[in-house]
Parts: sequence; C-alpha cells; structure tokens
Amino acid sequence: MMTINEKQDEIIEEFDLFDDQLDKTQYIIDLGKKLPPMPETAKTDENRIMGCQSKVWLDAEMQGDTIRFYGDSEPTAQVSKGLISLLIRVLSDEKPEAIANADLYFIPRVGMGNLITSLRAGGLASMIERMKAYGRAYSANSVQ
Repeated sequence: MMTINEKQDEIIEEFDLFDDQLDKTQYIIDLGKKLPPMPETAKTDENRIMGCQSKVWLDAEMQGDTIRFYGDSEPTAQVSKGLISLLIRVLSDEKPEAIANADLYFIPRVGMGNLITSLRAGGLASMIERMKAYGRAYSANSVQ
C-alpha cells in the first residue's frame, strides 16, 4: 500500500511526461473519465462542493480504519472531475489523521496553477478543505 506522499510522487512523475500544458490538461480530463461512478443518491446538496464553478460532489465513508472517498461532477465539468479524481487517488483509503494533515505538494509541483483558472483553483481548494474536514471529523470520532 502506497503512502500519501508516494502517490503524490507518482502523479508528479506522470505529469513530468508531458511538456505541453494542453497535454497535461487532457491528462486531467482523462483521469476524470476513469473515476468510478458515484451513486446518484449521493449527489445531494449536502455533498456538493461549494466554491466550484460547476457542480462537483464528494462523499466519504469509513471502511475499517481508513476513509474511502467518492466523487463526481456534472458531465460538462471534465477538468473538475479530473481534479477530484486526483485528490481521491491521493487521499482515499488513508487513515483520517493522515488525510487531515496531508501536505498536498503535488498540486504546485505539477504546475496546477498554470493549468486551471483561478475559479477552478478556488474549487480545488474547496475540494481539499472538504476532504481534510472529513479526515478531522472521522479522526475525532475514532476511539484513541
């Protein structure tokens, strides 16, 4: 099982294969297309990420001592779906404390600031904050 940092390092290596910003953006879209479907019943206002310019949903559940994340976006929001798929890849199936305290250094390292608009960057920050909030909440609920 890979650590959060090992998963981030793997993503950085994948993005290093692309020289062109358009290729990197297409890769983000392709990753979104591979995201497992989220149950329609989970696409609620409660699970919607506010701050995204498009509709993006995120849900989480404890599985043993780790959190499993589920996400999706409206069909037109392919880049957003790719971004949530990257975050799920890094943070899903990790312990709550690790998620709450994760330093997501892969985002600046792959040049995400050059790939997405400032509106999407705000949405990305909202996605990260929601995932870390799940980590804090489940961490607080777990028996020490």
